[in-house]
Amino acid sequence: MIMEVLVVNSQYICGLRLKEPIDPDSYLAKLPAVKHLAGDGIQLDHPVTIFVGENGTGKSTLLEAVAVAYGFNAEGGTKNFNFSTNATHSELHRHLTLSRRAFAKDGFFLRAESLYNVATNIDEMDAQPSFGAPIIASYGGVSLHEQSHGESFLAIVQNRFLGNGLYILDEPEAALSPMRILTLMAEIDRLVKTNSQFIIATHSPMLMALPGAQVLELSEDGIQPVHYSDTEHFRTTKYFLNNPERILHDLLGE
Repeated sequence: MIMEVLVVNSQYICGLRLKEPIDPDSYLAKLPAVKHLAGDGIQLDHPVTIFVGENGTGKSTLLEAVAVAYGFNAEGGTKNFNFSTNATHSELHRHLTLSRRAFAKDGFFLRAESLYNVATNIDEMDAQPSFGAPIIASYGGVSLHEQSHGESFLAIVQNRFLGNGLYILDEPEAALSPMRILTLMAEIDRLVKTNSQFIIATHSPMLMALPGAQVLELSEDGIQPVHYSDTEHFRTTKYFLNNPERILHDLLGE
């Protein structure tokens, strides 16, 4: 399967910056993702933007702040979701300014770690008396709890993502096998061709290779655009797959 270079007609979010200083004693001020947003911030000028970086650089914190600042529920879902099982999201969204160029007709914040909470909330809402179609009908008609983690994740993408939308994905690879990551990439390509924008935080070198994606690497040195093959994630994965026995021998001393 050869994917075409992605093209999008509208950029719903085209930039991020801090609108006010953050307390230097706050843990947020120490995150590389936050420290380098001062001044001009960063520009999002591709239909797919991918945040990469080591654990602790603040990728998911930044992604969550973008989602909440845009109006999504912190634990995931559409703008119409307002449940909260544990209010642990940061206050970064209060300091963030989003530069917007167009209005998205659809949108969803999908994070693998809180997908269970989204599925539960859908079931709870459908358990209430209603004169309309059940909410789960928009997600494929089968309770997300009756599917595996990966199946329910893809059910949302394939059934609920309608196009002309802003879709924010936090570490989708946590729910998906390598084959299903390829399926997700095809779905992203399909949705971008229907005028959608994606912002993704990931450790997956496969997702980073998505044609036309803007890969932004977060580190202590700043937030820099990078080719996916130059990321530490890609280099480390490739090196290991080419030399598993040697690396394990050196690592484990066996």
